[in-house]
Amino acid sequence: MYDPDQLRTFLAVAQSLSFTQAAERLGIRQPTVSQHVRKLEVAVGRPLFVRDTRTVTLTADGEAMAGFARTILAAHEEAAGYFTGSELRGRLRFGVTDDLALTPLPKILRDFRQLYPRIDLELTVAQSPNLLRRVESGHLDLAYVKHGAGGGYEPNGRLVRRDSLVWAGIAGTRIAPDGPVPLVTYQAPSLSRSLGVQSLEQAGRTCRITCIVRGVNGVLAAVRAGLGIAIFARSLMPADLVEPPPSAGLPDLPPIDLVLITNPRAAKEPAEALTAAILGSNAPLKPDAG
Repeated sequence: MYDPDQLRTFLAVAQSLSFTQAAERLGIRQPTVSQHVRKLEVAVGRPLFVRDTRTVTLTADGEAMAGFARTILAAHEEAAGYFTGSELRGRLRFGVTDDLALTPLPKILRDFRQLYPRIDLELTVAQSPNLLRRVESGHLDLAYVKHGAGGGYEPNGRLVRRDSLVWAGIAGTRIAPDGPVPLVTYQAPSLSRSLGVQSLEQAGRTCRITCIVRGVNGVLAAVRAGLGIAIFARSLMPADLVEPPPSAGLPDLPPIDLVLITNPRAAKEPAEALTAAILGSNAPLKPDAG
């Protein structure tokens, strides 16, 4: 049995290759770091580091121990979470739109699983209309979706926040003010596609759909390749994309609501627990640029 504190100290040194930096990171004294490493080397019966006055390097056995230490600590934390976590148990079928899946939402779900280890969480990633149908048909217990602003999702919906839709493309994308708008869209049914086409028609503009994709990665790839512009919730627009200039003559887009929809026939407590975790999270749902 290897001591978890010694393994954590060993990994801190292995990552920084510095006993001093490891001590600062862990908030302990450097002699304690040295003591932990020495005791672990005695336990395994082999040196884990080669040290001189200037450098610290891992031995081959140290490289191997780094992998074992991560596995051991992960198992230790999983066991501790199981026996100290909530007693709440059950099955929770959760759906989320794929653009939200690229935000810090996965971290919220990871924290949720650690807090409620006895809840079997099943994740479905799809477009909002498909997720709503699956909630209505009883195939999902809870879904996090985009919905037209202004309600219509009560009594089983909870507003997370309201957001605005924006046109977005790479810098330099050319859009003639009197020509068709090159548009990258999801395949139908798609809320953003419907709202975008409707807004263009109301403004007397036409569009030319240059690419139809199934998921947000396809949207990003096409837009970054310069095939056209797409529609994003403002808070979900990647940092490397920009809104077209006013000279493009694009109409304003309507706002949308980000909503949690609950299946009224689902087990109440697991769905409420995840709803509370999402509503209570302070992490901004801002996606990465890559």
